[in-house]
This record gives sequence, structure tokens and C-alpha cells, in this order.
Amino acid sequence: MNTKLKPQPATLDPQEEAIRSLYLESLHLVERLHRRLLDVIKDEFDRKGRSDINAVQALLLFNIGNSELTAGELRSRGYYLGSNVSYNVKKLVDLGFINHARSRVDRRSVRISLTEAGQEIAETVAKLYERHIGSIQKVGGIGTDEFTQMNKLLQRLDRFWNDSIMYRL
Repeated sequence: MNTKLKPQPATLDPQEEAIRSLYLESLHLVERLHRRLLDVIKDEFDRKGRSDINAVQALLLFNIGNSELTAGELRSRGYYLGSNVSYNVKKLVDLGFINHARSRVDRRSVRISLTEAGQEIAETVAKLYERHIGSIQKVGGIGTDEFTQMNKLLQRLDRFWNDSIMYRL
């Protein structure tokens, strides 16, 4: 994210300037952290010699887990962050990682769930996360207090952005 090209108001008081700088840094970090998570997942599959699935698809399978849902629910529940959910679902069906079947209730809707191969991918991501959980406090220096505070702040930012959309702030 290139923050240097964004127009700035002519005069900001020091408090607003501090918030501006910190807010833009936070935006950059959130974006970078998501990309880094995908890099970590990709690296895990590279180490296992798996090139049949990409990190976005593996994360999607992990987030689906044992659920059975529609493609629309993937985005509404926050399981998928991209704009091309249909492409990735179709690709995962073609690769044999996802089952799909017409809903018994609404025949227009397609329900998806993981195949055994999809569950294996999801389990690989789960094991990666478990390894991280076992070392993040010792190696990363991030403990329960830091995670609690970070999660509260991220939830508040999420609420703020949601309100910005709902109330056109």
C-alpha cells in the first residue's frame, strides 16, 4: 500500500497527524500480515512437495473444516477474502478437494463440503497452526495478554469499518 501518494489535508493538528500516521501504518500491517500468512502456508506445502494447491485454497479448505455451506456463506462468514470465490471453489471441486451438491431445500443453491483429500489439506494447515501455538510465546514473545489486547483492538477496528459501511461514515 503506497501511503505517500494519498492526498493530505493542508493542516492537521499534531494529534490528528499522529492518528493518521498510526492508522496508515496499521492498514499496511494488516494487509502485509495477511500476505505473510499466505507465504507461511505456501512454504509449508512447498516443504511437503505439494504443488497441487495454493495457499489461498489451502486456507479456504481449513476455514471450511467440517462445515457444509454455500459459496455465498464462505464470504459472508469471513472464510474467504478474495473476489474470485467461484473460481477457487470450482478449482477445488475439479481437484477433488471439495464435494458439491444441490441443496435439498433450495435447488438453486449448491452446498459444499470437504472430501477426504480436502480434509488432509485442512489438517496440514491445522498442524502448522499447532506448531506455531507451541512456539509463538517462546520464539515470538507474544503471550496471552498481547493476543487478548490485539484481538480486542482488531475487533474494534472491524466494528469501525463495518459501521463505516453501514452508516456511510
